[in-house]
Amino acid sequence: MASSRPVPNPRQEHSTVAINETLLAVVGGVAPAANGPDTTDLVQLYDIPSNSWRTGSPIPIKLNHPNVAVVNGKMYVLGGLENGPNIAGEPINWIATGRTFVYDASLDSWKELNAMPSGTARGSAVTGVHGEMIYVAGGMTVLRQPYQDSVTLTTAFNTSSGEWQRLPPAAANIPDGRQHATGSVVGDTLYVIGGRWFSQRAVRGTVFSLDLNNQTAGWRTDPNLMPVARGGLSGDAVGSKFYTFGGEGNPNGLTGVFNDTAVFDTASRTWSRLAPMAIPRHGMHAVAVGNNIYIPGGGLQQDGKAVTVNGTTRFANTTAYFDAYCAS
Repeated sequence: MASSRPVPNPRQEHSTVAINETLLAVVGGVAPAANGPDTTDLVQLYDIPSNSWRTGSPIPIKLNHPNVAVVNGKMYVLGGLENGPNIAGEPINWIATGRTFVYDASLDSWKELNAMPSGTARGSAVTGVHGEMIYVAGGMTVLRQPYQDSVTLTTAFNTSSGEWQRLPPAAANIPDGRQHATGSVVGDTLYVIGGRWFSQRAVRGTVFSLDLNNQTAGWRTDPNLMPVARGGLSGDAVGSKFYTFGGEGNPNGLTGVFNDTAVFDTASRTWSRLAPMAIPRHGMHAVAVGNNIYIPGGGLQQDGKAVTVNGTTRFANTTAYFDAYCAS
């Protein structure tokens, strides 16, 4: 992996997308604040050729775990988690919002679109683009200590009409609830890989896939599992191969974070393990441009886990570290 200029503001639980072949956007998430990590509306734009950052217009609302995708150079934020009402004794109360926005980088401006239909709002979902459609699979509606949920719902947003669409019954739900998963569209197939079911430690190594040209056939569960089950991982596809990085829920490490890197060949349906991450993280979001996969930010330890290093105990450790993986 090659190191790039650090993200100007440390963050995790954000989304990263490529607006075009030279410009990345890091959107929302959780960033350090006066009273500890908090949800942010920050948008930071990374210019690949100059290895430089600039700040974009903020999201109209503060979001963590946002569902983000790009179609024809426009960036769509399709719901996510926002700060809910304060609850006595609860340090975190994040709840789903279905508000939807589109960002035009040429104008550095946002426009609000039709919200997710009632009952479908969620964050931490997998998004995938197929033509004019953005698919949103799985996710969660609430995260507080110790409770979080995990949903199966799959819906689609038509960027041409601006309308939300339900899928055929066989395609409308992934086989099992997932949040903090990774995935995307590879060719004509939507993939949901890894993730977790309700809790940090309930990690999964499954591969779910849906042929978007034959949705009535429903979801397929691949017989080959990811070599190490992980939640809070990130990944993206280069060609027909999907690369996965890091994650949390590791019971065998001091920090609770995985350093694992693995690749799934969607043609042969086989997994291969690769060299581990130099700086293991979770809660980041990877995006591929050409043969490079960019991975800005993340968390250096499992959230809520007490980790003591050199006499200092932390319960969260958000980083500005930024690296890129060359897949060729």
